[in-house]
Amino acid sequence: MAEEELAVAQQAVAVIAEAQRALNNSPSISNPGTPRSGEIEVRATPPLPAPQVRSQQPQSKYGQLLGVIEDMGRDIRPTYAGNRTSAERLKRSIVHARILVRECLMECERSARS
Repeated sequence: MAEEELAVAQQAVAVIAEAQRALNNSPSISNPGTPRSGEIEVRATPPLPAPQVRSQQPQSKYGQLLGVIEDMGRDIRPTYAGNRTSAERLKRSIVHARILVRECLMECERSARS
């Protein structure tokens, strides 16, 4: 199980890097007063999935990280297209994912010592 969690943590780092590239390349985030070059094609954001009913059990850090990664994956393309809401959501997800990756790695190290 620890190897699987480590693999997910590594995947999360890759997703975070892709999300940061999306934010850096996003036309919706620019310096004020800086003209934008070229035409920007803005697509509609896909509809949000229906909320899933979750059990009352608290999710593990690992499960939370998987959920954050999934959410980030949905926000990357709209961010490239210039959707400001997705860009802001992606920023918050990056911060949350970094914290969860750190906590998952600490959890793996603790379980490896035991």
